[in-house]
Amino acid sequence: MEKKRVATLTLDDGRVIELPILEGTLGPDVLDIRNLAKAGLFTFDPGFMATASCESQITFIDGEAGLLYYRGYPIEQLAEHSDFLEVCYLLLNGELPGAAQKVEFNSKVRQHTMVHDQLARFFSGFRRDAHPMAVMVGVVGALSAFYHDSLDINNPEHREISALRLISKVPTIAAMAYKYNIGEPFMYPKNKFGYVENFMHMMFATPCEDYVPNPVLVRALERIFILHADHEQNASTSTVRLAGSSGASPFACVSSGIAALWGPAHGGANEAVLKMLEEIGDISRVEEFMKGVKEKRYRLMGFGHRVYRNMDPRANVMRETCYEVLNELNLGDDPMFRMALELEQIALRDPYFIERRLYPNVDFYSGIVLRALGVPTNMFTVIFALARTIGWISQWNEMISDADRRIGRPRQLYQGAVQRDFVPVTER
Repeated sequence: MEKKRVATLTLDDGRVIELPILEGTLGPDVLDIRNLAKAGLFTFDPGFMATASCESQITFIDGEAGLLYYRGYPIEQLAEHSDFLEVCYLLLNGELPGAAQKVEFNSKVRQHTMVHDQLARFFSGFRRDAHPMAVMVGVVGALSAFYHDSLDINNPEHREISALRLISKVPTIAAMAYKYNIGEPFMYPKNKFGYVENFMHMMFATPCEDYVPNPVLVRALERIFILHADHEQNASTSTVRLAGSSGASPFACVSSGIAALWGPAHGGANEAVLKMLEEIGDISRVEEFMKGVKEKRYRLMGFGHRVYRNMDPRANVMRETCYEVLNELNLGDDPMFRMALELEQIALRDPYFIERRLYPNVDFYSGIVLRALGVPTNMFTVIFALARTIGWISQWNEMISDADRRIGRPRQLYQGAVQRDFVPVTER
């Protein structure tokens, strides 16, 4: 029998606390610090930079090596050879589907793409100029009020139905948020289309004429969906898990994830790339802008990553996709895209950026691709939320299935006032 590895912590009062060392199948070892609580101690880790909040079998990231695996499969292989619904099945179930399983899963998703007709009336309660992410938070959360038949989180069949409904209906809701924002009529899903084609139909079609998807553009958006499907325990995923630990409905939990994703430090990064390009204004100012970045006068968006200390593995796929889309749409001479490509070239050859590992990340290229597809900037994070829904619901399902699940309850280092006695207002 293999001997368990243990680290010991000796306190200044002589107490010795044993901390078991846990080993994952990949990645660094983890100290199990639960024995600290028995001794009346807690750790202080703002941002949870050194804390594993859960066990998971879904996604693995090695930031130093630039690796991202879904259920053990490298993201580059999935982006090249798979489709989004196949990746959804993988994240939910742990294995890629067989041919019959894939047909059945796709059929189930297709059956749930419509939303309750009353749900469409929710949109009229929002201003037309409301940010689409604000609409997404409200409408996705409202799904809990319509689908009461699958809210027993302890029932695996209910969890599966909820997962299918979210995967199916979030694209419909996202497209409706866009149509409402621009004042066009809603376009309902068509079963003749695939998942990504259907979303593009609901986004860009009008009742006036038939919509014919461009396969190059469909594949580009499919890759964006695959690359953004999950990314381990980031802020929004951790939010979904924390909300779910209380027993909240999956729709409410995903709504909380959308709210967390909305932040510019998280899901708004590709939107920030386009705003940066707009501020630069012209390709003639790119050199001066990059000089200003090195002098700390400007902030460079879409380069470097909090997790990846090497090239973001998703960025290589997205870079290739970016060029495919620009070539397909003959946008190589577009001023915005020329600026972006000049920024890329400078960052990839300038020692300042190379030494600091400030490589273009997935947000840099996905922002360019989404703009080329005709997606407005305020919808970028909505696209991100649509893609990430499968990751959130897979992580939620894994957490709910864990027999050791407990409600999340982070501790704090209190720095406030000590006990003091109340004084009536007349004596203060």
